Amino acid sequence: SAEFGEDDETKRPSVQVGDPFEEKRLSEATLALLDAGLVVGIQDLGGAGLTCATSETASNAGMGMDVDVSAIPQREPHMSAVEVLTSESQERMLAIVEPEHLDEVLAITDAWEVQASAIGTVTEGGVLRVVDELGGDVLAEVPAATLHEDAPLYHRPLAPPEDLEERWADEPGASETAGVDHTAALLGMVADTSWVYRQYDHQLFLNTVVGPGGDATVLRLRDPRTGAETGRGLGLSADGNHRWCASDPERGAAMVVCESVMNLAAVGARPLALVNCLNFGNPEHPEVMWQLSGAIDGMSAACRAMDVPVVGGNVSLYNSSGGRDIDPTPVVTTLGMVDDLSAVPPGLALADGESVVVLGSRVDGLGGSRWAWDQGRRGGRTPDPDLAAVQGVADLTRTLVADGLVGAAHDVSEGGLALALAEMAIAGNVGLEVDADATGALSDTVGGWFGESAGRMVVSVDPERLDDLVERAETAGISTVVLGSAGGSNLRLGTTVTVGVDALRDNWTSRLPGALSSGSLAE
Repeated sequence: SAEFGEDDETKRPSVQVGDPFEEKRLSEATLALLDAGLVVGIQDLGGAGLTCATSETASNAGMGMDVDVSAIPQREPHMSAVEVLTSESQERMLAIVEPEHLDEVLAITDAWEVQASAIGTVTEGGVLRVVDELGGDVLAEVPAATLHEDAPLYHRPLAPPEDLEERWADEPGASETAGVDHTAALLGMVADTSWVYRQYDHQLFLNTVVGPGGDATVLRLRDPRTGAETGRGLGLSADGNHRWCASDPERGAAMVVCESVMNLAAVGARPLALVNCLNFGNPEHPEVMWQLSGAIDGMSAACRAMDVPVVGGNVSLYNSSGGRDIDPTPVVTTLGMVDDLSAVPPGLALADGESVVVLGSRVDGLGGSRWAWDQGRRGGRTPDPDLAAVQGVADLTRTLVADGLVGAAHDVSEGGLALALAEMAIAGNVGLEVDADATGALSDTVGGWFGESAGRMVVSVDPERLDDLVERAETAGISTVVLGSAGGSNLRLGTTVTVGVDALRDNWTSRLPGALSSGSLAE
């Protein structure tokens, strides 16, 4: 975390790039050590590096620890003790082992080609001592608990922006939406992000059932010891939206959790746990502290409502550029379980002739939406998510996917219903002309098509099974709107948007390379 000015470009390469292959070796070595019963305690190295890991491990056990900085492997020569102790190099673990088992531990790490070094010993008394055996110096000596549960708590002043109520009241209305080319607005939202996720081989080990590019990925779950298939899968979704949180940090953070749960539901996965990354500006500014506090409250409320524990995370503060704090940007990654992988989860591609249905109710408003920001309108307020309703739509979607009733599923989030339908049309290379009756039920307005309220899912279904789907939704208390049947070469959304699928695809393919000024994805 740092503040960047115009002359600070050299700081940017200091952020380490993760090494998934090293992470895999480390994970396997860790599992082998646990299986062999050679580990007394173990903790991964995250924020503050070894300083945090050693103090937390010692404090949790009510013990102390002597750590020799000269024994710690260094990524480059002549690192200072402070750099060694606070470095956040990834793919590292701190293991506590009995001295008589050290050779066995090192043999296992060698077998997995993982570098391992004995860097210290556990001691009585609860004191963390950092020494340099080569130099013969004691560099630090402090009770471990003072860096852990007894660490001081900050109570920084917090306050919302002085003009907050004015911002929220400044909702884009009919006068602001009337002169906008909404077809052009939609074309400006579609983008193929494969340039990003193709940087890594996502088919490694041949366990990928649903790859990146959709709502969530799914990996085949094998027995870690035998490699045998279990018939289950792991779903994974990573989500964040700075626009929602800049509009209302509490509602926005709750919306991010909702989207992650809905993304997992689209592939039939029930959420198991969540980790977060909280990216904010300078917490010494009362407005930023208000954003941080609100985002945590919103995330907590959503996780409690959906019974999703937060099992880890990272906090990145003091982020600014040119003297301006970044927008509050909490990011969550949620892990889910697909209980039965006998059928491949649906993607988001529409198929010709399928009926297209929206599950869940919308909330009016363009506050915090992609459409509003693209038009330079940052006023209005992010819709307040109905957490119980979101949970209901997610539960219904998982059931429909598990029963093989839907051919495609895609949640409504950034860009609203318009962008969700556009992405499904691009994926299936087929159009959709929304029926007049459905247009009335949805509200043929900019807010109706581009509003981003939580808890809606677009699904497609064989027309012969449409009544079954609608009946199930009614039984679950979930509202439905039947949009019509996929077909043709155009996407028509009432009187608001009409665009050819070919035009959508052309923009989808070219926008990210164009934005990166690369000319092509290959570059």
